[in-house]
Amino acid sequence: MKDTSKQYDSVVKTCRELFVNKMKDYGSAWRILRLPSLTDQIFIKAQRIRGLQQNATRKVDEDEIPEFIGIINYSVMALIQLDLGVVNQPDLNPQKAIELYDQKIFETKVLMENKNHDYGEAWRDMRVSSLTDLIIQKLLRVKQIEDNKGETLVSEGIDANYQDMINYSIFALILIEEAAA
Repeated sequence: MKDTSKQYDSVVKTCRELFVNKMKDYGSAWRILRLPSLTDQIFIKAQRIRGLQQNATRKVDEDEIPEFIGIINYSVMALIQLDLGVVNQPDLNPQKAIELYDQKIFETKVLMENKNHDYGEAWRDMRVSSLTDLIIQKLLRVKQIEDNKGETLVSEGIDANYQDMINYSIFALILIEEAAA
């Protein structure tokens, strides 16, 4: 039996380390980004992953891993922006930003554990390419909700979609790691 919780935490540790280091390099400059800008940044990463999965040749020597990590970190930033709103100047010190990061990851992991229980870890039998397609589908849904000024009639909101993108990306990274082992 795989230990999803430990694998999840291992992926998050890698993503968090990058977030912490980027906070040291850039501060919280990302706080000025509006949600559609974050959504578009995630979309670029997801499209690159899809391109890497479909194209026989690569012109940039990077694989899918950094792109999935980017999706995770940008999605966490988007969740923070949903709570705090957008600002005109960076306003978070590294400690507060990391606190918020950890809170959003904790909430997202709880969601994963609940869904993982109900779905019986079905993601383990999925292809990474299918997880990529699901992320792109979630992005298209978020874009539509953004175009609708955040309103939905019967669907879950933007936050749930960002959380799903985090979880799908973490699942993809676990599957990639297992395939390499």
